Amino acid sequence: MRPSQRRGLWAFGFGGLALIAALSAAAHTLSESHSTWRIDGAAVRVEVIVPDLEAKRLSATGRDLPTREEFATYLAAHVGASSQGRECVTQRPPQALIATPGFWREELLFECPPSTGLELHFTAFFALVPSHTDFARIETASGDSSEQLFTDTHRETAVSGAGAENRLRSAGFATFVAMGIMHIFTGVDHMSFMLGLVLLSRRIRDLLFVITGFTLGHSLTLALAVTGVLRPDPQYIDALVALTIALIGAENVGDSTHRPLPVALSLAGLLLVMAALEVAGAPIALPLPLLLGGALFTSCYLMLTGGLGDAARVRLLVTLVFGLIHGFGFAANLLEMRLPAERLVGLLVGFNLGVELGQVTVVLGALGLVALCVRLRLAIPRPLFTDIAASVLVGEGLFWFLGRSVSLG
Repeated sequence: MRPSQRRGLWAFGFGGLALIAALSAAAHTLSESHSTWRIDGAAVRVEVIVPDLEAKRLSATGRDLPTREEFATYLAAHVGASSQGRECVTQRPPQALIATPGFWREELLFECPPSTGLELHFTAFFALVPSHTDFARIETASGDSSEQLFTDTHRETAVSGAGAENRLRSAGFATFVAMGIMHIFTGVDHMSFMLGLVLLSRRIRDLLFVITGFTLGHSLTLALAVTGVLRPDPQYIDALVALTIALIGAENVGDSTHRPLPVALSLAGLLLVMAALEVAGAPIALPLPLLLGGALFTSCYLMLTGGLGDAARVRLLVTLVFGLIHGFGFAANLLEMRLPAERLVGLLVGFNLGVELGQVTVVLGALGLVALCVRLRLAIPRPLFTDIAASVLVGEGLFWFLGRSVSLG
């Protein structure tokens, strides 16, 4: 058996193990929740939306979903309002509302004493995840609305009286830089993609090509999305981000085995099977044109890069396309926050700068770790390491892609 074939078998075996291991993993851009506060006279109605990943933190194991009663009891103890220092009265127990798969949606209702000094309180999840952020939208009966950020250091906000403010409008440039950095550090999927780019690059020049292409791509779509020029469905973007991770891993496998055709046919075939299942009525969330286009792009991309002796320059263009996809993913949090138009450019630059700092840190950290392993003679042969790492990327990328595009509920 030739060395390339042995490496192919290694990749296949580790790919299966990685896919199984990925069943316990989850990709999440940020520890977050969303709340909508509707104020009508003395009545305050709050709707809280929490992803499954956050809800699991409330269970005894941290890996299982809590019961509805446990979830409702926790929210009731950590979400509330007060008026001139007097707590608003809960009118009824929290009620579960219909939510999309993967999310919990609960409504709470309060009656507040007549006063102009109304304050809202949100303390959920901060004791479990100090970096948690709740993106709150506050609406009044008169039609006025504002956005707030509830964080560990900002757990209450005044919506009437002298202390009222819109924290988002007063947030400084550094706040959005920090948000961009955290978007990378708390996003397992984005970090995995960046590490995949490092894996592809055998020379510093190659790394510069792929990082440049990726940066140009995500900077462009981040600006387009936040300014409202182009806003695709976030669900599609999340699935495509996961697919890019699988593609980066698959390219590494095809490159090491020198047999890109089977790899290209496997991934493109998966997308075609999903397209056929959607036509047959299966619960596939992605539209048919996107699946067919993805299959065509996947096959062409893997065959093109697999057939070139030096694909570095081509990868600049390809990673630009990948960057376009990830840029829409980066924009998700900013779109939820309804940025003030008069500060849009500065805040967008700050967030993008934070993303770049986070990416550079991830890349330099990976290179530094490799250099340290080499110096300590702990490094394993590059071909073996590449096959293992690439297989992990394929496994986790496919798991996230299928989880975000196939509804089993």
